[in-house]
Amino acid sequence: MTLMKNPSHPGDVLAQLYLEPLGMSSIALAKRLNVPRTRIERLMKGETSVTVDTAMRLSKFFGNTAEFWMNLQRAHDLAQARATVDLSNITPLEAA
Repeated sequence: MTLMKNPSHPGDVLAQLYLEPLGMSSIALAKRLNVPRTRIERLMKGETSVTVDTAMRLSKFFGNTAEFWMNLQRAHDLAQARATVDLSNITPLEAA
């Protein structure tokens, strides 16, 4: 299995693959999802993560799954952590 070295933030995916082709604004999407406009704006700027609630709303609106949106977030979070978390002082458990 190959790991993406720099997966896109879910907000980038939302903006570039979903909203731009539809010509839809973040404000229009927020209204359709019944969420504050700032939630979508902050997500698209990469200032916040996709929550379970948002993932469920996006999946219902776009006809995909909440898991799709959560997996985008998970991949992004893990890539960021791999680049910043120091694990060098942890010795793996050895089997007996």
